[in-house]
Amino acid sequence: MPKIVIMPSILAADMGRLAEECQRAEAAGADALHLDIMDGHFVPNLSMGPDVVKMARAAVKIPLDTHLMVTHPQNMTAAFIKAGANPLLIHVEAQCDVRAVLHDIRKHKLRAGLTLNPETPVEALFPYLADVDEVLFMSVHPGYGGQAFIPQVLPKVAELRRRAPELDISIDGGINRATTIQAAEHGANLFVAGTYLFGAADMQAEIAHMRAAIQNAYGKKV
Repeated sequence: MPKIVIMPSILAADMGRLAEECQRAEAAGADALHLDIMDGHFVPNLSMGPDVVKMARAAVKIPLDTHLMVTHPQNMTAAFIKAGANPLLIHVEAQCDVRAVLHDIRKHKLRAGLTLNPETPVEALFPYLADVDEVLFMSVHPGYGGQAFIPQVLPKVAELRRRAPELDISIDGGINRATTIQAAEHGANLFVAGTYLFGAADMQAEIAHMRAAIQNAYGKKV
C-alpha cells in the first residue's frame, strides 16, 4: 500500500485564526492540509481563494492538498499554482478538457489529482489514471462540512485500488474513527477529516489514533 497521509480540512478550522489553526494541525502530526476551493456554481457554497492558500503556504511546511470544487478549473489553476498549492485536484465532472488541465498542472511540476462525486460511476476515472497522482473520492455531497458518510462510495474505492495498487487514493467527507477504518479496509491511503480533527479536544491524539487504526485495517483489506 502507498504511504498513509492524514489531512485535516481547514474548512472546519476557526477562520478567524486560520494561520494558527494551520500551524496547530501541523504540530499535531498532520501530513498535509486539505483546502476546499468552492465557486458557488459547481457546489452551492463559496469558500476561499488563492490568498488563503498563499497564507497557509507561509504558515506551514507540509503540503497543501488543494481541491478545486469549481466548474471551470482551467481558469483558476494558474493562480493556485502561484499561491503554493500542491497537489492540485480538479473534478472529473468539471466543464473542461480534463486531461489538458491535468497535464498543465503536471507541467508545473505539481502533483495532479482528480475528484469523483458520490453519484458518479468509478469508470469515469479510468481514462485518466495515467494522468493523475491522486484520486479523491467524495464520501459526502461536496459543498459543506459536517455531513454524514455515504458508504456506497466504498466499493468504488476498492475497485480503483484493485486497478491501481500504487495510486494515492483519498477519501473526504464524514471521516471519523469508524469511517476511517472502513475506508482503509477498502483501500484508501489518504484521509481528509475536518470536523472530526479540528473539533477534537486533542487533535494530536486523534491523528495518532487514526494512523494506528488505518495500519491495523490494512491487514483486513477487502
